[in-house]
Amino acid sequence: MSSNMRIGGLASGMDIDKLVSDLMKAERMPLDKLTQKKQYLEWQRDDYREMNTLLQSLDQTIFNNVYLQKSFIIKKVSSSNENAVSAVSISSASNVSNTIEVMNLAEAAAWKATGDVNGASTTFETVNGTIKAKAETELKFKVKDPGTSAYRDVTFKIYAGDSIDTVISRINSSGLGVSAMRASIDIGGGNYANRVIFTSNKTGAGGEIVAANAATNTFLKDLGFTVPATENVDTDSSGSNDGFLLGKDPSKPGADATIKINGYQMKQTSNTFTINGIQYTIKGTTNTPVTVSTSTDVDAIFNSIKTFVDKYNEVIEKINNKLKEERYRDYPPLTDEQKEAMTEKQIEKWEEKARSGLLRNDSILSRALSSMRMDLYTRVGTDTDSINNNYDQLSEIGIKTSSNYLDGGKLIIDEAKLKEAIEKDPNAVYQLFANDGADYQSKGLARRLRDTLKNSMNNIVEKAGNTLKTNNQFSIGKLLINVDSQISRFEERLAQIEDRYWRQFTAMEKAIQRSNEQMAFLMQRFGGNS
Repeated sequence: MSSNMRIGGLASGMDIDKLVSDLMKAERMPLDKLTQKKQYLEWQRDDYREMNTLLQSLDQTIFNNVYLQKSFIIKKVSSSNENAVSAVSISSASNVSNTIEVMNLAEAAAWKATGDVNGASTTFETVNGTIKAKAETELKFKVKDPGTSAYRDVTFKIYAGDSIDTVISRINSSGLGVSAMRASIDIGGGNYANRVIFTSNKTGAGGEIVAANAATNTFLKDLGFTVPATENVDTDSSGSNDGFLLGKDPSKPGADATIKINGYQMKQTSNTFTINGIQYTIKGTTNTPVTVSTSTDVDAIFNSIKTFVDKYNEVIEKINNKLKEERYRDYPPLTDEQKEAMTEKQIEKWEEKARSGLLRNDSILSRALSSMRMDLYTRVGTDTDSINNNYDQLSEIGIKTSSNYLDGGKLIIDEAKLKEAIEKDPNAVYQLFANDGADYQSKGLARRLRDTLKNSMNNIVEKAGNTLKTNNQFSIGKLLINVDSQISRFEERLAQIEDRYWRQFTAMEKAIQRSNEQMAFLMQRFGGNS
């Protein structure tokens, strides 16, 4: 805006501000059109992105429910004695019936100190009745877990001033693989003493804890453990002993579970173990064999497929609604001045119509719907591949297209027929959805759909971008950059036009002022002569 002095109607008596404002309203009309165009583009961009979010949610539903094999191998598991043996199916594809006998459970080893914590030793001192660590000490262990042959290194520190309870807490959080505690132990003769006990966090036989240096050996002894120098071991196969074994014979040795499955005896380091995709948990010994059986969980698989169908129907309904949405061209975006004259409710209703129909008959969404329908209706596989020909189309497992054209291609499930197909051959149903073929014909329905969705979402991103894209990386964004540039140029032009109007009216006011002054002068002269 010009810095020239503006005179607002003092001489003429006219409302120059209003005159200029009214003139500028006419001048601003092209700018309002540009601003409305920008708003349309932003709304269209947001509508596209909303559709992309919708397609992404369908893709995720496909992946979670009909793409992964785990959705089609869900099993019901029953045990003839849940108190002794329970089981769940982890990855078993076929149904099984196994007998299990439990001879003994797996148990964790425990090491019990034979003496009290030495409060006047190399490691500890007693201060005001509390046992504390005397100095910072780095402790080094080598640990062999049950069921393994290699030793792993564990290193941690205790610090000067640590109470005995803090030291025990540091042991528990060190990765040593034990739960350490001070417990009241019967030491005979009706006497009890607080002794340190290490209990392995893992069940099974063969676990070892080795003090890997002299300082750690001393630390264990000061805790009250017996660590004979003769019980040292070679932990790194170097041929020489490099550590001190914490009790060759634990006070409570670890033990493997002993079981028989279908008559074959085996050992397990844990009471929970997995064999052939079935996870068993043994809880007690058995007098008679326990039968564990699996069967196809038809309802669970049915629900996974139904979840996909419901989501698919939801998505195509929303896309169809967008494609058919009415366009109200008599309701352009409101200008700021128009909004000031309306209530919030009026603005809301106006903009609802103004935003309507921005994706009407959109080619990207129309192609996406058409491709998805073809993906679902095209037969999977050929006559010569491994696909079960009885289940190579959706209709053969009880899923058909609605006969009502107003539904826009929604899927309808025949529950009885679908459950029958799942019961009869769940793997064939899985292949129908997720067969990993080399070409379109051989690909399962879920794979085809995910390819179509990926392509459609990429097309939308090229058109409308996403939150990670800048405006110059997608089509609508480039249009917005262009409109913003036009708006900036036009605003500069309007400033110049407004300045010109003010210069003109200011010149007029000055002319009128001079005329008034001359008239007053003449009036004064003529009046004086009379």
